[in-house]
Amino acid sequence: MSNGRKHILFFVFILVVGFIAGILLAAPLGFSPRATIQEQIVSDDGQVDHSQVPGLLSQISAAFEDAAAKASSSVVSIFAEQTVEVRSPFGLPDDAFKDFFGEDFFKRFFGTPPQQEQKRTVKSLGSGVIVTEDGYILTNNHVVANAEKLNVVIGDKKTYEAKVIGTDPPTDVAVIKIDANNLPAAKLGNSDAVRVGQWVIAVGNPFQLFHTVTHGIISAKGRSSVGLADYEDFFQTDASINPGNSGGALADTEGNVIGINTAIASPSGGNVGIGFAIPINMAKKVMEDLISKGKVTRGYVGLVPQDINEDLAKALNLSDTMGVLVGDVDRGGPADKAGIKRGDVILEFDGKKVENSTALRNVAALDKPGTAVKVGLIRDGKKMEVTVTLGERPREGAGGQAPREQQTQPQTSRKLGLSVQTLTPDIAEQLGYQEDSGVVVANVASGSPAEDAGLRRGDLIKEVNRKEVRTVQDFERETKDLKGGDVLALLVRRGQNTFFSTIKVR
Repeated sequence: MSNGRKHILFFVFILVVGFIAGILLAAPLGFSPRATIQEQIVSDDGQVDHSQVPGLLSQISAAFEDAAAKASSSVVSIFAEQTVEVRSPFGLPDDAFKDFFGEDFFKRFFGTPPQQEQKRTVKSLGSGVIVTEDGYILTNNHVVANAEKLNVVIGDKKTYEAKVIGTDPPTDVAVIKIDANNLPAAKLGNSDAVRVGQWVIAVGNPFQLFHTVTHGIISAKGRSSVGLADYEDFFQTDASINPGNSGGALADTEGNVIGINTAIASPSGGNVGIGFAIPINMAKKVMEDLISKGKVTRGYVGLVPQDINEDLAKALNLSDTMGVLVGDVDRGGPADKAGIKRGDVILEFDGKKVENSTALRNVAALDKPGTAVKVGLIRDGKKMEVTVTLGERPREGAGGQAPREQQTQPQTSRKLGLSVQTLTPDIAEQLGYQEDSGVVVANVASGSPAEDAGLRRGDLIKEVNRKEVRTVQDFERETKDLKGGDVLALLVRRGQNTFFSTIKVR
């Protein structure tokens, strides 16, 4: 055998091993255990049995082919139409030109007077996933938002007119329906079982190229703060997603739909390997509410969750940054009734570990109002468990935080770079802090530790290192012995919100 042929076979061997390792670490495809596969392609003397390589490649290919066939059959094209007013090329309404030039001008040069109003129909294309045999389709809210007419094209090229059953902008999920039966409904998987590194396929209609299938892996889970929706818990994938893919299926290698493709991160508008999909468990819960009730009801805890960084953990004597710090509790809300207090650290909610504030908001929102859930927390270094009966999240609380209901000269702390003064009735009335207590930030020095901590003029400092401060004397007592490297945990009220902030002394 020539050296060139040996090199080619060795490269193929490495490629096959890489593919197999990826599959074994992700969704199982019916392969034998890893050791058995190695026995199939490597002999006792360590030589590669090249005759086995084509068979293994065929198995990999067949797995993707089967998954694509299953997922593609349930993915539809959604054409949305909307009538919009068209303005003149100069950014002015047409009647502005009529008023300026007069009708004679247009009659002389164009033969007709200008139209009072011009409208045209704008069409957009998205994707959707058939979830029931009788025509319910899951898609993105932004695919159908403001649409005056929706047409759905399924695999046999037949077109149906669709109606919107319900939309949920906070998750960017929508449900539409067509009048049809015996449709190829998708098999929905379990997105909680998805693992980073798992192989997936994306099916949709990018750039009007219908039923396009791409493949990649799950690059990350739990992506939030992306800025696409109020409730974000996205899968990130490098499977190619482009305009037109929105609302389409993200499926595993068995053809189960595990996510709804939603958006991409790209400076150019095209795929750069960063796509986002809504986990199907979240989309399914929203879908069920929209179909059964026409709206989404979310569990409501009644507290302000806050992430814990290293400085905050040090200031509060926490062993690590895991969990969610309770920045404030809504008076009379579910958390308050359950005995949760400001400064508690929530570690578990309804049997699930809580790593950050986004995770807490999402898991609470998925539970139904009235559900009693166990909450594991730490208070003053001691672990405890309380039971919270969830309320229904008010609509005005969709931004993520629960709805709310002696005169001295300012004292300056040079080490912290801020001036504070005792909250008086006059100041409280001006700032909306009636019936509260603490010291008000009168000034923040530029470039100071206080500025680095994000403090602002008008903030109300209520506690220093978990000790209440009601006057400037209290504040001075708690901060007088500061030295370089010390970290303070401040409980701060700003407007109607209360949160913890840390200041590190230089």
